Amino acid sequence: MAVITGINHLVNCFHMVSDRQAVMFGIQRAMAYVGLGGIFLGDNLFTFHKNLSFLRDPAFMAAFNRHAGTALEQATIWRIYTLCWAAKRSLRVPGDFVECACYKGTTARIVCDYLDFGASGREYFLYDLFEHKGDPGHRQLSAHDAGLYDTVRARFADLPNVHVTQGRVPEVLETIAPQTIAMMHIDLNNADAEVGTLKKLFDRVSPGGIIVLDDYGWLYYQDQKIAEDAFFAELGYDVLELPTGQGLIIK
Repeated sequence: MAVITGINHLVNCFHMVSDRQAVMFGIQRAMAYVGLGGIFLGDNLFTFHKNLSFLRDPAFMAAFNRHAGTALEQATIWRIYTLCWAAKRSLRVPGDFVECACYKGTTARIVCDYLDFGASGREYFLYDLFEHKGDPGHRQLSAHDAGLYDTVRARFADLPNVHVTQGRVPEVLETIAPQTIAMMHIDLNNADAEVGTLKKLFDRVSPGGIIVLDDYGWLYYQDQKIAEDAFFAELGYDVLELPTGQGLIIK
C-alpha cells in the first residue's frame, strides 16, 4: 500500500529481491537514523532528505492519483514524473509523441491529463503487442491478454489525437508512425527491438526533442544499455542514466 504525504512517498514494491521482508527490515532500521523528511521508498529506490518536488505539483498529483491504481504504478511515480517533465519540455519543439510499448496505457494517460493533451494540437502514438501468445522475444506481463488492446483503446476514447496501434515494434512502425517527433518513450524490454526502433525513428526526432529509455539503467536489462550506448556513440551522443533506472537523451 502506498502512503503519500507532502514530504514522503513510501511503497513496499521492489524488483528482483530474494527476501522482501529482510529488505524492508533493513530499510526500517535505516529510517530510524535518517529522520522522517523527504523519504522516497519504492521501485528499487530508497532516498532521504530529498525535496521530492513532484509531490507538490498539483496537476501532476491529480493525474497520477486518478490513474495509478496498483502498487507497481504507485511505486514508479518518480519514473512517471520524469516522463511528464520530458513531455512538457518537448512541447517547445515541433512534433508528435511516441510510446513503445504502452502496456495498459497508464503512463501515457497520466501524461495526457497532466498536459491537457487533447488541446495540445499534437498526436500521441502508442504501440504494444498487447497479446504476447508466448513470444519468447518479449517479456509477458500480467495484463497481457486478448482484451488488453480494446481496454487501452477505451482508456483514450475521449482523446481522438491519441492513436493506439497493436503490432510488433519496430516492424509496425513501417505502417503507422509520425514524421516528426518531439518526445519518444521506449520500454520494449528487448535490445534488438529498442535499437531497431531507434534506427527507424531517431532521425525524425526534432532538435531539442527528448528520448526516454525506461530500462536503460536496470542491471537486469544491461544488454539494452550496451546496445543503445553503441548506437548513440556512433551519433556522438551520451545517454544520461537516471537514478530511476531510465536513460535520457536530448537531441
